[in-house]
Amino acid sequence: MNSASSPGRRRDIVLLGSTGSIGTQASDIVARNPDRFRVTAIAAGGGNPGLLARQAIDLGADAVAVASPAALPDLRAALAAVGSADGARRKLPELTAGADAVAALAARPCDVVLNAVTGAVGLAATLAAIEAGRVLALANKESLIMGGPLVAGRAAPGQIVPVDSEHSAIAQCLRGGRAAEVSKLVITASGGPFLHRSRADLADVTPEQALAHPTWNMGPVITVNSATLVNKGLELIEAHLLFGVGFDRIDVVVHRQSVIHSMVEFTDGSTLAQASPPDMRIPIALALGWPDRVPAAAAPVDWTTAHTWTFEPLDEEAFPAVGLARQVGAAGGTAPAVYNAANEVCVAAFLAGQIPFAGIVDTVAQVVSEQQDPAGRTVELADVLAADSWARDRARELTGKQ
Repeated sequence: MNSASSPGRRRDIVLLGSTGSIGTQASDIVARNPDRFRVTAIAAGGGNPGLLARQAIDLGADAVAVASPAALPDLRAALAAVGSADGARRKLPELTAGADAVAALAARPCDVVLNAVTGAVGLAATLAAIEAGRVLALANKESLIMGGPLVAGRAAPGQIVPVDSEHSAIAQCLRGGRAAEVSKLVITASGGPFLHRSRADLADVTPEQALAHPTWNMGPVITVNSATLVNKGLELIEAHLLFGVGFDRIDVVVHRQSVIHSMVEFTDGSTLAQASPPDMRIPIALALGWPDRVPAAAAPVDWTTAHTWTFEPLDEEAFPAVGLARQVGAAGGTAPAVYNAANEVCVAAFLAGQIPFAGIVDTVAQVVSEQQDPAGRTVELADVLAADSWARDRARELTGKQ
């Protein structure tokens, strides 16, 4: 992976998904490192116009985009209020709205685009950033899963820098050896809130229980994905695409403490692991500054106190999402897009009380099994979008969510 810009020069950042968990932490990193980073544009869905306006003013963004045009009046009002809150008249940013507005920001002149948009809607921004030649700090794993070789094939070497803690850890560990020396990648999983429960024990899980993650503070979709282990399935596919390692050489292991974020095993029997507290500011800062680290991004592990770290195999009977992801990833084509799209619909249906917890992955598996996608053909963007649309429609039929 290459540096986003020459050492010592302040980097211009376009921040997509600024009001979400990743986006707010990225804003904090930028605010604490004004000599290293400057945010030139931000974007969000539009559900929190007050926060978006505050970010725009505090960060000095030149442009702001919202995916929902309906949010534009509230955003204008919030910007006017925040911009003149203390009697000062601050220059207000350029505003755009609509389906293409967020992706358009990804093509603006900058050093790094941080794509922290949630869900499949991040694909357009990912492709726009790649095609514009921007370094892409990628937190929106769904766009890579959906796009697959379409995304990975268009990116120049080093153009995509992972933000996920697991893939950031792998990228760091890979510095310790040559590609030919890599034996396997080991992705760690916290196990979510239902570790050690059998499939039968999961029958009565409520949305409130699924949203109570033991170590990470994330948005609702990602938190439920962590509870089902779908998130780990997506990360498995993402690791294959990012690092070019076969699925038979990528393992998933449960590490409850979430301090070892992933590992790389080398051919001589040695394993390198990356350890840090479960704080996303570390991988976010590294992605913004890659390959350079940002001092004091977050507190390190306290080595003066006792620690116990545990590792155990994944119970694939209770949590079949990872095994399903292996099948989907090996099938290739638009199968990963179907897996991701069906899951997004099923998570929404579960949170709305329409299907049980185990029904999320069961329904995804059914949708995947029904897909008819000729093997070996070249996949274009239209194929990905069509598969995504079909999978959503079919999942809605199965879950009763219209």
